[in-house]
Amino acid sequence: MKLITYNVNGIRAAFTKDFLGWLKTADPDIICIQESKAGNDQIDIESLEKAGYHSYWHSAVRKGYSGVGIASKTKPNHIEYGCGIESYDNEGRIIRADYDEFSVISVYVPSASNIERLEFKMQFCHDFLDYIKNLKKEIPNLIISGDFNICHQAIDIHNPVGLKNTSGFLPMEREWMTNFIEECELIDSFRFFNNEPDNYTWWSYRQNSRANNKGWRLDYNFASYSLKDKLSRAVILKEAVHSDHCPALIEFNL
Repeated sequence: MKLITYNVNGIRAAFTKDFLGWLKTADPDIICIQESKAGNDQIDIESLEKAGYHSYWHSAVRKGYSGVGIASKTKPNHIEYGCGIESYDNEGRIIRADYDEFSVISVYVPSASNIERLEFKMQFCHDFLDYIKNLKKEIPNLIISGDFNICHQAIDIHNPVGLKNTSGFLPMEREWMTNFIEECELIDSFRFFNNEPDNYTWWSYRQNSRANNKGWRLDYNFASYSLKDKLSRAVILKEAVHSDHCPALIEFNL
């Protein structure tokens, strides 16, 4: 089973950059999308169907903003839109697909450009942790994929000293992620297989950051610890260039 997470920074823009051709070549069984920035009526669902995917989208109320989706070759048993908290669900931040032996969540954690949004982001994070802890009582085998807008460790960011006071690498954000992994009994799949530096999933459009690999690892595939023996591979697909992010892949055997 091959799963990819990808913040596409606008699904319509990605389609103009041959996203569909890339998807056919990458050939994931499931792809989790973040920042679709589109309503269901603006997404080329028909082309995804022709490529072999059932797709489901949870869009923000505000047009052209946020939004998550899941496209799957196997039709899920159930799709859960949102988490039941209106302020988050209005921004289209969580969608879940349930299968026979596991469930997949596509999540887009808020970014924080000011103190008000930082408070919103941290509240989301704390509520999401509680949501996952409760969900695992019902669904123990979870894969949680998405853009968390947080670099966990110094190895996950190109300039840990210079950026220590920048949202996305603040001590409170990093501490939350540690607690999230531990309390929800999760595996950071990429770090499970790879402890090398200079592996990132997002680069600013400024200062030629991508060419110089001045990046941040913001995109994760977390797996329940119960799936540890099922994991076979996790890599970052930095060759894909439809967005300021790149995809991250996890493979597992179920």
